[in-house]
Amino acid sequence: QVQLVESGGGLVQAGGSLRLSCAASGRTDTSYAMGWFRQAPGKEREFIATISWSGFYTYIADSVKGRFTISRDNAKNTVYLQMHSLKPEDTAVYYCAAGRSSTSIRRFKSDYWGQGTQVTVTS
Repeated sequence: QVQLVESGGGLVQAGGSLRLSCAASGRTDTSYAMGWFRQAPGKEREFIATISWSGFYTYIADSVKGRFTISRDNAKNTVYLQMHSLKPEDTAVYYCAAGRSSTSIRRFKSDYWGQGTQVTVTS
């Protein structure tokens, strides 16, 4: 089992930045790919970004490309989502996920999910 805990969410004005963190615990000896998703009220969960275990491969959704980046620090068992130029439409609960590969994560076939952290962007 792997437990994922997100942090770093909050209230920010449009144009601002936030960095989300996701700390993994438990069976962190397995080489999991990691990813971020978000879900706005009344909308389906949306894939945002994924990163391979090594960190060499990343994939960012077109909706946030150029504004969001994903990174990880395996020594700290933590994955990050750096968000810049935030817009009100970025308002959502952001979830961290762990999976066997970045492909599985992009296909919503993650093995583990965090509880989410709220990001609210005001205009």
